[in-house]
Amino acid sequence: MKLLPLVAFAVPLLWLYLLDASSFELMWKGRTFQMFFVWLMALELILGWENFQPSRITKQFSPKTLAFIAALMLPTVYVVLANYLGLNIIISEASRQSGVTWWDSMALSTEYLVFTALFCVMVYIQFGKKGLKDFSVPAVFLGIVGALYTIDNVFPYGQFTPFQLLVPTTANLAASVLNLMGYQTSLTAAGAMPRLTATDPANPMRTATFDIAWPCAGIESLLIFTVVALLFLKRMPISWKAKIGYFAVGAAVTYSINILRIATIFTIGMNGEDVQMFHFYYGPLYSITWIVSYPLLILGSQILWRKIASKNSPAAKKAQPPQPNPA
Repeated sequence: MKLLPLVAFAVPLLWLYLLDASSFELMWKGRTFQMFFVWLMALELILGWENFQPSRITKQFSPKTLAFIAALMLPTVYVVLANYLGLNIIISEASRQSGVTWWDSMALSTEYLVFTALFCVMVYIQFGKKGLKDFSVPAVFLGIVGALYTIDNVFPYGQFTPFQLLVPTTANLAASVLNLMGYQTSLTAAGAMPRLTATDPANPMRTATFDIAWPCAGIESLLIFTVVALLFLKRMPISWKAKIGYFAVGAAVTYSINILRIATIFTIGMNGEDVQMFHFYYGPLYSITWIVSYPLLILGSQILWRKIASKNSPAAKKAQPPQPNPA
């Protein structure tokens, strides 16, 4: 019973992979984030297995039983509606007529948001309100990705000012990293976006110029980290000072990874190589891998700290046998 929500999403995701495997090779505007959603769901089940108590289903055809079965089937039903019965076409066409810039990406954004809603429904039916709290990290993670995709579709090229505010600082720091690597850099403005140019002084033909919007600067990974970390740390039985410390360290590492990712894009571009695969997959993969691994690092550090504290406690020292005096 506890594994049913995991199975309910494994089936449609496998179906989507068979339909379009390339969409799982993209972090930004792709489906790789959905695989991390499944990983987070599995992690919550592993860490809280003993605490999860599914609601008892006493009657085979009770309204609650039928609602739970329907909720489990809805992700697969949505895949069928979207890909075989024209729902994706309807969403894209309605977005195009509404003037959405990236209207062709709205079907994917909607898929993320619908999966988030369906996941919350099935968890609520199976585990109640406590289940929504226990599975808040994977639910919020998936919902934020869908919301970020939607915002970028409607306000592209850095037009969403709240997210774009941090980008000039990030671009300046990336330029500083490139300068330390021996490259010459210059920053100009391209509308709402900073335009960064990097050139190899030893070979002026090796140059790269890119405009930096908030998705390119990794703002989405910083937002995802913030929500995931806060939700996770809220449940940790540690002091608020420790929570602030863990959050600050994780945020600093996440932000640093984004800066290094931008610098790497320029070094790849100056070598004349295609930056698209790194820009849309490997670069974001670095940040997201760190984000989903950080809760495990926190748990590991807490276990290590408790072991060290127990060894150094007065009770542990008293239990040690007395050391013989040297002859």
